[in-house]
Formats: sequence, C-alpha cells, structure tokens
Amino acid sequence: VHAQSIIATAACQVILMGQAEAFRAAGEGPGIEGLDSLYPGGPFDPLGLADDPDALAELKTKEIKNGRLAMFSMFGFYVQSIVTGKGPLENLADHLADPSVNNGFASATKFVPGN
Repeated sequence: VHAQSIIATAACQVILMGQAEAFRAAGEGPGIEGLDSLYPGGPFDPLGLADDPDALAELKTKEIKNGRLAMFSMFGFYVQSIVTGKGPLENLADHLADPSVNNGFASATKFVPGN
C-alpha cells in the first residue's frame, strides 16, 4: 500500500481497526475471551497498566482529555488553513521567517469570509 494513496490507507485503517474492534466488542478472539467488552485488557494492555483500578481510572481520564485536546488542535489546523489558504507546515515556515508579520492576529485582521 502506497502511503500517498488516501483511499488505500483509509481502507487498510477501516479493515484493521474494524477487525480489532469487532474482536473487542464481541469478547471473542485470541486471548480476550470473557474479558470486559468496554475495556478488555489482555492483549490490548501489554504493559499491564490496568492492574491498579485507581491508576486505570486516572489513565482513562487522561486519555479522554488527550483526545479532546487533539480534536481541538486539529480544528485549529483546519481554521488556519481556511483563513490563510496554506497548510500547517507552510504557515509555520512563514511564521518562523517573520514572526511579527505572520501571526494569528495579523491573519485575523485581514480575513474576509468568502475569499
């Protein structure tokens, strides 16, 4: 699978993750029989991080917060791309070249919706 083929990459992602999630949800598969379907452990926890219930609760909270932060960050990339018409690496290169001119405040004052 070539990494620049988004359709092939998405298909592989759907197949592989779908199979893992199907095993997890059904509670069947190699090494996961009889485990909790929401958090199976077993082969999905090779480091044994779920052995302590208090640590598991804290790790679950951290995972949720990390996911929310990642979604908010991606939203920032999308808005930045819409406003500037450039990708994140190109925007970073522009900002590093001249930080006082290429920043969020400068882009916000020049942005006209629909352009």
